[in-house]
Amino acid sequence: MELPPALRDAVDAALEGASTAALAEASAMLSQRYRSELRDGRFHVSEDYAARAYLAARLPATFAAVRAAMGEAELQMPDFRPTSLLDLGAGPGTAMWAARDAWPSIDDTLMIEGSPTMRRWGEKLAASAAPFRREWRAADFSKGRLAVETHDLVTIAYVLDELELDARAALIEAAWQATGSLLLIVEPGTPAGWQRILDTRTQLLGLGANIVAPCAHQAPCPIVSPDWCHFSRRVARTKIHLRSKGAVVPFEDEKFIYLAVSRAPVARATGRVLSPPRAGSGKVSLKLCLASGAAETRLITKRDGELFKAARRIDWGDALDV
Repeated sequence: MELPPALRDAVDAALEGASTAALAEASAMLSQRYRSELRDGRFHVSEDYAARAYLAARLPATFAAVRAAMGEAELQMPDFRPTSLLDLGAGPGTAMWAARDAWPSIDDTLMIEGSPTMRRWGEKLAASAAPFRREWRAADFSKGRLAVETHDLVTIAYVLDELELDARAALIEAAWQATGSLLLIVEPGTPAGWQRILDTRTQLLGLGANIVAPCAHQAPCPIVSPDWCHFSRRVARTKIHLRSKGAVVPFEDEKFIYLAVSRAPVARATGRVLSPPRAGSGKVSLKLCLASGAAETRLITKRDGELFKAARRIDWGDALDV
């Protein structure tokens, strides 16, 4: 998956003239903070070179994950035409770009981000987009209660890992209160990220939310540790992306987990592919989350006709009616 041309060009312009060595150093420090899920009262991105490193090394991957999650929500809500977006913990506006790519009907956006550096870069990037209403506000989700107006679509992407349990629960409740139709939450595809999504799922179901994706049901999650639910998107690396990470492989696989919930019930797919399909001669083995509330591996063969044809084309994370 690649960035939209306008965003790619804006990122390239933001990184023009930046020292490769400085970007690589800032990228390494940023990666360490994210991997360790460090909570020390500081924003992960507070310095200018850290923000540029984020644009080079993390924005493409987070865009790919958020856009993929939105694509699955689109499939389950084909008549959804949002006009307003609220992004909580907006960073440089990644979810805004993904949302407007998924739903061009969005023309009113509110991005809430605590880091002044990230807000500044987000505003610079957004200046390259087609005209639409956009507002940036500052907020610290670890302090006090958030109260914002209702928006059709609300997003929280790669934010929950930065918050303690009480602040996390308060943010989820505030986000749901601000949700007009769809709330989408994306987290890193780690066991810890999955657990945060599970906790959020329980909280939102208790508040009356309806699951859209990825779950095929609203029963307790059938997956048992040390296994965990997550998905993956392949991201093409630009030259500056490669240099900032000291990498040689022209792509990376971003692992993520997400939860999409709605105000109104939707017709969910009856199955979701939970791991890479294993194809053989005349057969496909799929690990599926099922509408029954179970997770099981099914062998689909040529005898299954149209289902087999669909299974041959299916990918990890896709919905499948079984």
